[in-house]
Amino acid sequence: MEQKTPLYEEHVNSHARLVPFAGFLMPIQYTGIIEEHRAVRDAMGIFDLSHMGEFRITGSGAVAAIDRLVTNDVVGLQPGKIRYSPMCYPEGGIVDDLLVYRFHDHLMMVVNASNIDKDFDWIQSHLPDSVRIVNVSDDTALIAVQGPRAQMFLQSQTDVDLSSVGYYEAVVGSMAGASGVISRTGYTGEDGFELYLRPEDASGVWETLLGRGTSLGLKPIGLGARDTLRLEAGLMLYGNDIDETTTPLEAGLGWTVKFGTDNFIGRGVLERQKAEGVRRRMVAVRMEDRGIPRPHFEIRADETRRGELTSGTYSPTFECGIGLAYVDTAIAKPGTRVDVVIRNHKHPAQIMRKPMYKREGA
Repeated sequence: MEQKTPLYEEHVNSHARLVPFAGFLMPIQYTGIIEEHRAVRDAMGIFDLSHMGEFRITGSGAVAAIDRLVTNDVVGLQPGKIRYSPMCYPEGGIVDDLLVYRFHDHLMMVVNASNIDKDFDWIQSHLPDSVRIVNVSDDTALIAVQGPRAQMFLQSQTDVDLSSVGYYEAVVGSMAGASGVISRTGYTGEDGFELYLRPEDASGVWETLLGRGTSLGLKPIGLGARDTLRLEAGLMLYGNDIDETTTPLEAGLGWTVKFGTDNFIGRGVLERQKAEGVRRRMVAVRMEDRGIPRPHFEIRADETRRGELTSGTYSPTFECGIGLAYVDTAIAKPGTRVDVVIRNHKHPAQIMRKPMYKREGA
């Protein structure tokens, strides 16, 4: 039976269409995917992300222990900073992609909702006795406000100087009357903030922000527009675009793999892969006709199968079909012409550089 987030009643009252997602009943849309998508690109949108998982890690050696579990650098992470990283199996496949927040006395890891139990067991099994991990997901609500007007609007709702909070930084403060963690992160390709709150405060903050922000274009956004937004921005979804069968180097996440002196799990395989080169690579794909790509659709070049889509949808910004795909490295260069097979018919497409969408000034 699906769980409900602390904002479930807010979604019902807003007449959202609710669907099961990662074990939760979540809003897929309120007024329509295209309208919601454009609200985030043009103004701002508010998202319920309370289904995400949060772990609190404390104890002597906590930083070093987590550093060994993820491919990116955690030892060098300063308090108040955030790092995105894959976490790998010994074979190089991805356990999950996650965020690591460093505070003065603890770390917080934010993981995908579908992987909460799996991630917790994996992390706990690799921690020394001096380090403790607590699953605080049920004690944490998460609200995001994303879009070009997000900072201007949220500044009027907090005493924190949001202009001093850099990208991938976090501060403890109050927002719309509730205390919590305010971070400058997101999954849309736009500037914005994510608010970690107590579950009992979530509805009040949601109602306050919507009530005060509607006149500025703030709209509630469902999973449908979240997917179109993240695909335009070239952001991957675990279970679709990355999983235990894909490595960070194949997925184009080489920038998150810090070999240095860190002996993280999976390092040996990734070092060999880097030295030998990957056989396939994650790319963006843009359709050149009215075809809409979907996961598992075949990609051909010169009448030969060369890969397949992992995600695909209609892009409200570009007004055409777009997607992410793994293709043979030989055809991964941006500008390469390919065909996407849709219902046994070939549709012309082009390999594009990620991200396809980049906000002005970014």
